[in-house]
Amino acid sequence: MATKEEIVAMLQKSYSMELETVMNYLANSINLDGVRAEEIKKSLAGDITEEIGHAQQLGARIKQLGGRVPGATEVQLGGQQPPPQETTDVVSVIEAVIDAEEGACAQYRKIIKACDGDDYITQDMCITLMADEEEHLTQFRGFLKEYKKG
Repeated sequence: MATKEEIVAMLQKSYSMELETVMNYLANSINLDGVRAEEIKKSLAGDITEEIGHAQQLGARIKQLGGRVPGATEVQLGGQQPPPQETTDVVSVIEAVIDAEEGACAQYRKIIKACDGDDYITQDMCITLMADEEEHLTQFRGFLKEYKKG
């Protein structure tokens, strides 16, 4: 079982990951070109609001636990693949989304285990957030199958 400080640190990491996801989804939803990219762009644009909501929930929980929500200079970025230089490289975008969602799920699993038997509120929140991420993961794995076929 983790200490409150350790849980706050894990939540802060998740918060940073969600914000990095928002930035990458926003960039990719704007930068992608081509007819085949339209569905991916729409999906990413739609997911931005949900990812911001995740960050807001994480921030609120960090505050409730007595922690401090990181500001712009404290957010840890760089754990995800950046948008590709080639604006028609839809497969790279899909693969980057899959990597980001897998990373988020792994981080939420870590928090869920750390909270087990003690912090049920954080645990429940992370289970819900992980379910959202798994839904995105399933969707983008489906997109990847389609793109790898054609």
